[in-house]
Amino acid sequence: MAPTFGTSGLRGLVSDLTPDLVSDYIRAFLSACPVGTGLHIGHDLRASSPDLAGVVADTARAEGHDVTFCGPVPTPALALAAMQAGAGAVMITGSHIPADRNGLKFYTPQGEITKDHEAAILAARGQPPGSGQGRLAPLDAGLAYAARYRAAYGNALSGLRLGLYAQSAVGRDLMLALLRDLGAEVTELGRAGHFIPVDTEAVSDDLRADLRGWAGAHDFDAIISTDADGDRPLLADARGEVIPGDVLGQITGAALGAEVAVTPVSSNSGAEQVFDRVIRTRIGSPFVIAGMEAARGRVVGYEANGGFLLGFDAMGPAGELPQLATRDAVLPLIAVLAHALTAGSVAALRATQPDRYTASDRLVGIPTADSQALIATMKTGTGDRAGFLDSLDLQEAATDQTDGLRITATDGQVVHLRPSGNAPELRLYTESDSPARATALLAAGLNALRSKLDAAP
Repeated sequence: MAPTFGTSGLRGLVSDLTPDLVSDYIRAFLSACPVGTGLHIGHDLRASSPDLAGVVADTARAEGHDVTFCGPVPTPALALAAMQAGAGAVMITGSHIPADRNGLKFYTPQGEITKDHEAAILAARGQPPGSGQGRLAPLDAGLAYAARYRAAYGNALSGLRLGLYAQSAVGRDLMLALLRDLGAEVTELGRAGHFIPVDTEAVSDDLRADLRGWAGAHDFDAIISTDADGDRPLLADARGEVIPGDVLGQITGAALGAEVAVTPVSSNSGAEQVFDRVIRTRIGSPFVIAGMEAARGRVVGYEANGGFLLGFDAMGPAGELPQLATRDAVLPLIAVLAHALTAGSVAALRATQPDRYTASDRLVGIPTADSQALIATMKTGTGDRAGFLDSLDLQEAATDQTDGLRITATDGQVVHLRPSGNAPELRLYTESDSPARATALLAAGLNALRSKLDAAP
């Protein structure tokens, strides 16, 4: 499958992300989008990422742009540094997808590229190589990023005992130091020298077992982690049970005094009971950002993967917290942990949220065309839809086709089918009034979808 370009930037197999292809996209980006004072470049810890970062840097300098090389750094830290410098940015990361794949995320000085920028980049491909000599300078972009949270949260985590699942997350050292600066006692877990893909939206059974095991072996108040590039959080309570990302978004937004939440249709419906106003979008941070810009005011955005976007200047327990409208993992982790101290525990804080529970997972190795064909048939064929629901013992009450196919049943349960935008996967989201029912519905739904795909001609 050839590399794709869209909501998550450029994604594809490492073997297909050739220097010529990457350079072509970088030249198109530089010619079609504003980059202000130059280009900041960062990368995750995949084996392929440093070489790809080198290609990006060489191409940008040849086009006459100054390059600030930030090395291994979380995506939101890179974005913050670039925006503060009035520069564009490119992050080399495949996020949660396996190590044989990688990608590039693009930023203008205002933040993540928009859908209009995407179209302009695609139209600008094929630019001839330049022969400029842009300058190259290093920068530790993590310093200002960590300072932002120290200023806002002070010692707000004092007294907490935390486990940090380090794995191969690019921000693991920064996170360890920051949590300790904020007063927490932190034990590092599971540091890896090889790349481990962590999907915070579809946490694997093996990782859930590890989290429960670590919780049982230690007296932790919580265990935290992030995805590979640090823009999606993972939080488990003292028992090792994962708190869904959309619930982290609800708690964080409320703690910061947000009045409006912008979140995709895949996030659970508890948001409507938490915020004054909720705007639902398609899945993907560009759609969330567009909704936030339209809403204005005390607005936040978040996704089911937990990535959180702050759209106004807020206050933390110790001081100001300037807005950062790019997907971030640190804020929802710190905000929820600090709030949990007043609630008694992470589990107690979770219990204060509306009784809506989500689960999500995906079928891997499913070509995007096959996922799209299956969902298209179910959108147009009520018989196909009814057969799927019958296998789950559900009856249809309403459907939503904003992004994929979201079906609400007469008993209030939800199943939502959607092709992944950046990998050959068919994603399924479920929602119910208890964790057990949401999880059982997810398992049954995945089995039913697999049967349908196997039976397809």
